[in-house]
Amino acid sequence: MAGFISLLKRFYLSLYNWTVLFGWCQVLYFVLKTLNESGHEHVYRAAEKPLLYAQTAAVLEILHGLVGLVRSPITATLPQIGSRLFLAWGILWSFPEAQSHVLVSSLLISWSITEIIRYSFFGFKETFGFTPSWLLWLRYSSFLVLYPTGISSEVGLIYIALPFIKASEKYCIRMPNTWNSSFDYFYAAIVAMGIYVPGSPHMYTYMLAQRKKALSKSKRE
Repeated sequence: MAGFISLLKRFYLSLYNWTVLFGWCQVLYFVLKTLNESGHEHVYRAAEKPLLYAQTAAVLEILHGLVGLVRSPITATLPQIGSRLFLAWGILWSFPEAQSHVLVSSLLISWSITEIIRYSFFGFKETFGFTPSWLLWLRYSSFLVLYPTGISSEVGLIYIALPFIKASEKYCIRMPNTWNSSFDYFYAAIVAMGIYVPGSPHMYTYMLAQRKKALSKSKRE
């Protein structure tokens, strides 16, 4: 019975990783194709559907950690996925005025290359029981460049969207109301942007430690 459950787990995780990988490959393809053919102003619209599908699917990874399907700590997974969802849905999808900025291109290229490497890594691991050494190196080294470019693009796009958030008052709750409380999405976005200040170095340091651990282990093997 235990063997069957283990096989079922591997099948599910393999299917999940290869499926989401396909979504991110689509994102990168549409981004590069659109940049070549019509410019950065049209990148978001071209890549929107696979972007929202692939990024939203990552919510399952929080559940994977909670139920013990994977060993990734929730403390690392939750803020990363949360910030991605905030950018994808709470900024880009919600405020079309930010969609034509050049930072959308750098954001989606950084995200998609990172995720293509990551999902390929886990896809190989779950399906075949191993990962090629070059893919292991990419998994734990590509973030050295892609994390800073991605984070810079995220913060930049939140900042660019702030005037539109303030003017639209979208997602704001004003008093008086039944709950006798208020919420201002503009200030929430500013707080979110502020969290990047301590959060980004912490995450980068964590990934450096993971890189050292993983590459040292691969050398011993």
